[in-house]
Amino acid sequence: MDDVKSIDGMILYIKNIFHDSADLIVEEIEWQKKPAIICYYSVINEASQVNKELELIRNRAEEGLLKWGETAASTVQAFSVPTLIENVATGSVAVVFPFTNLLLKITIPKMPVRSISEPDNEHVIRGQHGGFVESFETNIGILRKHLAIPDLVVKSMRLGSDTNTLVSYVYIESIANKDVVNDLKDKLENIGLSKIWGTGPIEDYLEDSVWSPFPQFLNTERPDRVIANLLEGKIAVFTDSSPTALIAPVNFFSFYESPDDYNARVLVGSFYRILRLISFMAAIFLPAFYIAVVSFHSEIIPAELGKQVKLAVNDIPYRPIVEALILELFIELIRESAIRLPTPIGQTIGIVGGLVIGNAIVDAGFVSNFMVIVVAMTAISSFVVPSWEMNMSIRLIRFPFMLAAALFGFFGMAIGTLVLFIHLLNLSSLKQPYFTPIIPFDPSRFKDVFFRIPYVRMNKQQKTFTHGADKEGGDR
Repeated sequence: MDDVKSIDGMILYIKNIFHDSADLIVEEIEWQKKPAIICYYSVINEASQVNKELELIRNRAEEGLLKWGETAASTVQAFSVPTLIENVATGSVAVVFPFTNLLLKITIPKMPVRSISEPDNEHVIRGQHGGFVESFETNIGILRKHLAIPDLVVKSMRLGSDTNTLVSYVYIESIANKDVVNDLKDKLENIGLSKIWGTGPIEDYLEDSVWSPFPQFLNTERPDRVIANLLEGKIAVFTDSSPTALIAPVNFFSFYESPDDYNARVLVGSFYRILRLISFMAAIFLPAFYIAVVSFHSEIIPAELGKQVKLAVNDIPYRPIVEALILELFIELIRESAIRLPTPIGQTIGIVGGLVIGNAIVDAGFVSNFMVIVVAMTAISSFVVPSWEMNMSIRLIRFPFMLAAALFGFFGMAIGTLVLFIHLLNLSSLKQPYFTPIIPFDPSRFKDVFFRIPYVRMNKQQKTFTHGADKEGGDR
């Protein structure tokens, strides 16, 4: 800054820093009969609000107040180029006083935010019908509205040298495990990415096993789901550019719980939770079971049904594994195209693909009717999962099981199941066991996996992970 000898030179210098962007406002103003420079982006700051706040601070300065620049929306800092860049880039207004080497920061951003609506990928029958948006202030405000307690702690940091993204983690001080909170903090601080635009890159850094097909963070856009997990001692991670919250530590069974379980009747909630867990077995093993039976173990089929299966399979020119791969990949193509296309067209593609093309494939003799039934039941079973990430994992895992069944029959399925459960037992989420409360076994919480316990019977605070000596939780 030594080469900047005048106000005009400093204005030119600041414009060069920000590459003279079209939405950048850098102007000279008068402040107590001395020149000052105001700098902000017009697209994220309302000019009328800036002038109003500036006039308020000017009056405080003229009255001779000792802390004239300290208001609810402003602070006074020592001037430096990095400070100026950070303030303006994050949406604040910066007023530079060259003759006193001070910088006035005014925070009144006008960020574009969409209205609150229910997430398209997490519909519920009963409960809240609002979701998070792409605004940190709005999302934390939603949590504060429902958790009006001083123990709700929000910690923030900026990550990514190229994006300077605001990343925050939220937890309840009196419930959360301090070691888990510190572990998450250390992992966030050690993220070395220069470009962070959402929760995806952060999740890769935070996961204990990034190459595992199973998600170790629960992704959700529902405030009620985040609140319920915070009350269990978990932590939620937000970015200012994404409506998605990452929740950890979680276990395998967390992905099969839905807000509807706790809003519905006890028996209804318990029934559908058990149904979802059964759907996990069907989505993974059903195609492999059919392939194994047709290829190696046809003797276990009842005689009358066996005749029909044999007649259907005899007309197919290749082995059942090829049938299954054709149909499974066809289902994946339909699903992917339905997601990428506009909603009305996507629904049409699903109907046309499922009915017209499906019947044509059967009539042409590429696949059998029984394989169509098996693949359809498998697809429906995988769509039952409330979590999109777990849904994707299940659809991916069934392909190795199909291959193992085609090569070794039931023996291959048994080996695949053993490998699957060994992997689940060795998996962790923020260093907490992924398969708890099954392994390590916790009888006090085992029933919560399968049943929705009535609230009137809950005598103790439900926690997914106990810590230290505080294993009993707080009384309700």
